[in-house]
Amino acid sequence: MPWLLGCLAIVSPRLILFLVWLFGGNYLSRAYGGFLLPVLGFLFLPLTTLTFAFAHNALGSGGQLTSLGWLLTALAVLIDIGILGGHQRYRRQRSG
Repeated sequence: MPWLLGCLAIVSPRLILFLVWLFGGNYLSRAYGGFLLPVLGFLFLPLTTLTFAFAHNALGSGGQLTSLGWLLTALAVLIDIGILGGHQRYRRQRSG
C-alpha cells in the first residue's frame, strides 16, 4: 500500500499530501513540528514536503535524517522545480 501512495505522489503530490494530513495522524507534525511549513510545502513544493516527511519518519532515526533521506529530498526538490518550470515554459509557448 505505501508503494501505491508513493507512485501516486509523483502524479498528484498535493492530493497525497492532503490525504496524509487527513488520515496520517501526526506523520507530518513529527517531521516538521508545526503547521506553517507543511502548508507552505503544500502550496509550493508538495513532493519535497512528502519526501522530507517520509525520510524523517521512515529513514531517519532519533530525529536525524540519513544521507539517503537528504538525497531523496534533494531529488524531490529538483523534480518540484522542474515541474514548476515546465508549466511556466508551456504557458509562455502557448500564449506567445
